[in-house]
Amino acid sequence: MNVRSHLPTLPSSTDDWRLMGRTVRLVLSVPAYAVVAVLAAAVGLSLFVFSLNLPLVELAVTGTLPTSARVTILTRLYPFVGSAFSPVQGGLLVAVAALFGVDVAMVSYHLRKHGLSLSGGGGSAVGAVLGALGAGCAACGSALLVGILSLFGVSTSVLFLPLDGLEFALLALVALLLSIHWVADGMRGGQVAGCPVDP
Repeated sequence: MNVRSHLPTLPSSTDDWRLMGRTVRLVLSVPAYAVVAVLAAAVGLSLFVFSLNLPLVELAVTGTLPTSARVTILTRLYPFVGSAFSPVQGGLLVAVAALFGVDVAMVSYHLRKHGLSLSGGGGSAVGAVLGALGAGCAACGSALLVGILSLFGVSTSVLFLPLDGLEFALLALVALLLSIHWVADGMRGGQVAGCPVDP
């Protein structure tokens, strides 16, 4: 038995990227899964931005403010609406949320249409966790990661990263892209919306 055949592959050729693009396009051409992708991206983006400012969110939700003030406070937390994120941070946050939505839609499709269990979707879980760690806030992601890594003897030197913590958002992008690749690779040879996925 060849061990290499059971290891996950990396997208190393243009054919791999075309397969990913075609599979994503086919899954999102099904209206139900397009809605799942948009809702998952919106929920992911909301969780990322709200988790950074829990006291302010609590004030907006449970406080005695007028409804218009509550809506204003909550919408100003989003990238490109408020000033909490730089354009680069906002772009990375939106990209991670979009890939998170696509990944959730593809995993949902794959699990439902091919009768798989959640144990086969481990790569997607890693992508979602890294997205949650890195997307919202460099400081929060760094602090959380240092707490986790300190269990294994890694010191706080992780906090002195050259990109001020944007490494976690970039790592989340890579993990989500790998997850999408692995799901697309697992769907190879099947059909999506009546169209064959390249074998």
